[in-house]
Amino acid sequence: MELVKEFNTPMGTSTKLDMDENGKNIDIIKYQGMIGSPLYLTTSIPNIMFSVCLYARFQACPKESHVGVVKCIFLYLHGTINLGLWYHEAGYISYLDADFMRYKVDRKKN
Repeated sequence: MELVKEFNTPMGTSTKLDMDENGKNIDIIKYQGMIGSPLYLTTSIPNIMFSVCLYARFQACPKESHVGVVKCIFLYLHGTINLGLWYHEAGYISYLDADFMRYKVDRKKN
């Protein structure tokens, strides 16, 4: 993976996901495996929480378009290997800035 282009964000700003009913089906087990690893990492890398949980919504009927955006998380993680939270005895403070307003799946509007 040394020659891949790394992403600066776990999810593109123009990414709009929906059920993609006309898309090509893929193996459910493969998709669930791809989502499982980043779900585990959300405990130490909270800034991927929103995008991972959004992609996890499509585990019942994943399409090729969903796999393409999940790969963006892996490219982001490859570029940010040294970032994360370390838990100390005194506790921790984390901040997260996520925009939940523009996704068709949530049906929320500005």
